[in-house]
Amino acid sequence: MRLLFLGDVVGRAGRDAVARHLPGVRERLALDFVVANGENVAHGFGITERTARDLYEAGVDCITTGNHVWDQREIVSTIDADPRLLRPINFPRGTPGRGIGVFTVGRRRVVVVNVMARLFMDPLDDPFAAVDSVLSTQRLGAGVDAILVDVHGEASSEKMALGHFCDGRASIVVGSHSHVPTADAQVLPGGTAYQTDAGMCGDYDSVIGMKKEAAVQRFVRKMPGERLSPAEGEGTMCGVFVELDPGNGRALRVEPVRLGGRLKAALPA
Repeated sequence: MRLLFLGDVVGRAGRDAVARHLPGVRERLALDFVVANGENVAHGFGITERTARDLYEAGVDCITTGNHVWDQREIVSTIDADPRLLRPINFPRGTPGRGIGVFTVGRRRVVVVNVMARLFMDPLDDPFAAVDSVLSTQRLGAGVDAILVDVHGEASSEKMALGHFCDGRASIVVGSHSHVPTADAQVLPGGTAYQTDAGMCGDYDSVIGMKKEAAVQRFVRKMPGERLSPAEGEGTMCGVFVELDPGNGRALRVEPVRLGGRLKAALPA
């Protein structure tokens, strides 16, 4: 089984990059399932029904989010109606939406878990306990063919700890939120594919997807009022590809994917 996770899709540049490159990549890599983090897809802040639809039409099967999930207020009243759109599972009980998606792909069952880390973030409930609760009931080889965990967090140490915590129990654990792709794609000893951050789908001539002039001035001037907006140049589609053992759902290989824009292209054979 072959899965692709796309890092945070930022604004129109990110949406356009996904629409331009994903259909061809789905065909070339014979992908069975695609997950994208969409918390920045609506002009850099949050997600709407329309921007979610743009990702689905491009070939995304499931959308995860993070700390910006509620930035577009309309999503609060509509997220319950979209089973393919997830918010972090460790939001308090009673929060709209869901943090886990269970999908049927042919005769295979794919589970996607969205969790938010706590270090340097607005802390939610314990992410380790939340993920452990899912993995204790959704087990690879016991009616589940693939489990993908999106860890949306700032600290690389916390993401790594969650990767090792899930090793052998998930097919892939991949980080989002930092908007910078890390160079540590690997298969952990227990068979879980891991990368600390998938990067972003967006314009890399920017500061993490935002127009660089305003972002730089925020640091230089330390004054309020420098409004951030997404950079609008050619975007790069950036993510992580994993191929799974069909017998046990564990990873056989994991490789970065980068197409378009300013970054050096990378596409698995």
